[in-house]
Amino acid sequence: MVPFDELHVSDDVLALLALGEQAGTDAERAHVVDCTLCSDEVTALADVVGLARGGDALVAPAPQVWDRVADELGLTRADRADDADVVVPLGRRRRSWGWIAGAAAAGLVIGGAGVGWALTRDDRGTSVVASATLEALPGWDATGSAKVETQRDGTRVLVVDVDEAHLEDGFREVWLLTPDVKGLVSVGTLDGTSGRFALPAGLDLERYSVVDVSQEPFDGNPAHSGDSIVRGALRI
Repeated sequence: MVPFDELHVSDDVLALLALGEQAGTDAERAHVVDCTLCSDEVTALADVVGLARGGDALVAPAPQVWDRVADELGLTRADRADDADVVVPLGRRRRSWGWIAGAAAAGLVIGGAGVGWALTRDDRGTSVVASATLEALPGWDATGSAKVETQRDGTRVLVVDVDEAHLEDGFREVWLLTPDVKGLVSVGTLDGTSGRFALPAGLDLERYSVVDVSQEPFDGNPAHSGDSIVRGALRI
């Protein structure tokens, strides 16, 4: 009886194909095209690679990162890599988590050049999917940052931090704008220097991609005052 592993393309080849490399033999590549199991794994790995490449500049992970990944996946000590720079061959007898570990290895990039989606998650299962640097607009001396987190249940939260002088009058409101500033959505009031705002499930962050924090008067008018403190575009 032919072992299960020998019926499919190796995980090393699948990972390289997901990275866009011309890996494997002609027969192996043809197998991936015809085999639902192997092609699905390449697709899943490619999605993770795309997330890793689409973010900010990647940095090498700390030595304990792989231990955290291994703990979450329930790997034994023998299954773990001794160094974060090593891409670990994956056994196909662990199909339930095999492609996930492969994705983590692919995200590290051979040589430890970067980290992937699995390593952007914190202990709560939260991942950062977009971020922005908020710059002061004329008349203001302020700095800020924003990021969009996806929670374990799939909901999204906009986290905004703004460092500026105390406002004597009015309040600050957080908005998401279209790049041409012709469309805007209010997501809430910023009380203090930091706030977390739940985003509607249907809100398109590619359209409403600019974070804006404005100074608003107590005039009962829900429209934007036109007096923006900081603003910055999200990078998804």
